[in-house]
Amino acid sequence: MLDANIIRENPDMIREMIRNRRKDEKWLDQFLEADGKWRALTEEGNRLRKKRNDVSMEISKMPKGEEKDARIAEMREVSNRIAEIDKELVVEDQLRTDGLLNIPNIPHPSVPIGKDETENVVVYEWGEKRKFDFKPLQHYEIAENLDIIDFERGTKVAGSGFYCLKGDGARLERAMISYFLDRHKEQGYTEVFPPVVINTQAVIGTGQYPNLKDDMYYLAKDDLWLNPTAEVPVTNLLQGEILEKSQLPINYTAYLPSFRREVGKHSDTRGIIRVHEFNKVEMVRFVEPEGSFDVLERLRMDAEELVRELKLPYHVLLLCTGDMSFSCAKCYDIELYAPGKDAWLEASSCSCFTDFQARRAKIKYRPAPHLKSEFVHTLNGSGLALPRTMVAILENYQNKDGTVTIPEVLRPYMRGQETIGN
Repeated sequence: MLDANIIRENPDMIREMIRNRRKDEKWLDQFLEADGKWRALTEEGNRLRKKRNDVSMEISKMPKGEEKDARIAEMREVSNRIAEIDKELVVEDQLRTDGLLNIPNIPHPSVPIGKDETENVVVYEWGEKRKFDFKPLQHYEIAENLDIIDFERGTKVAGSGFYCLKGDGARLERAMISYFLDRHKEQGYTEVFPPVVINTQAVIGTGQYPNLKDDMYYLAKDDLWLNPTAEVPVTNLLQGEILEKSQLPINYTAYLPSFRREVGKHSDTRGIIRVHEFNKVEMVRFVEPEGSFDVLERLRMDAEELVRELKLPYHVLLLCTGDMSFSCAKCYDIELYAPGKDAWLEASSCSCFTDFQARRAKIKYRPAPHLKSEFVHTLNGSGLALPRTMVAILENYQNKDGTVTIPEVLRPYMRGQETIGN
């Protein structure tokens, strides 16, 4: 959430920013109108309260009579107006809050202005695409031939968009999760295992609500949500806290299954590239405001290290204003090359949110014992998302005989096994 003062003082800049981000300007209009009314009502209410207090003192000293009765009647009208103002303030304050919650974060100056994903910028490439002496298969063909993913039974249990890993497919998934978590520990992260479900305040805190409420699974009976990404419960572990400067930075990593409806957005539904439930390892950082964009570069490298150690070709995109998610001030996507599909697949998104999430979740720190508390800056990155990493491994490491070679770094987690399918 943006500081309301920034919006009041720079409404034209904020409007241009919203247009660049391809978001609806109506929320800015709603905030400005409601905020103007709220401030006018607040001023009127304060003025009337002062008048009532001053006149009440006068009345207490007045002798009985018509003049005193008239002043009492006048103050009764003032009190009635104050009560009306208080009711109006509740309405206008809610409209202000709704407006603020729907205005996106301000992009960093280095973020390119663009309308959609076609205007993202490739800023880094690593690895060479493998040259095959046979036609590479797509991941779902490889998985079905090796009997390591059961699409039919996964659908039978939960419906379309769900699947069941089995045998070495399940073991490979577990190996990746353990490897990613272990590497993040070596990189300086503390592992946490938060709840899978979250409350509404948590999804407000990280910016998924109300912006992405239709993409999330809601448990109406309990007023809880299935997490759309581990970023939400992990970031909100510090919700409402004031930290000491000595506690920063705080670096967390977590594995969780995550859930997204992906309502009506995509037609590519075959296989596991776009599914409703997926495993993911997440990195979350809480830092002081100064230098948070430098921390983003280090966070990105933490994710890239995993991809390099898996020896998967990848590139890094700097997302433009029209493709960046609601809460981001700057975001990189790491995309893995899938030769069977001949496509780049996002396996990690690394973002700096400045104080946007911290303001919503009320996460602060005290720069010094004698100073007022300030909002921290939050960052997060996927390290990594499992389904698309699985796709990239199956398609890049497939062999002519139908087997799949297991990446070296994962073999210790699979008891030395070198291939799937022998």
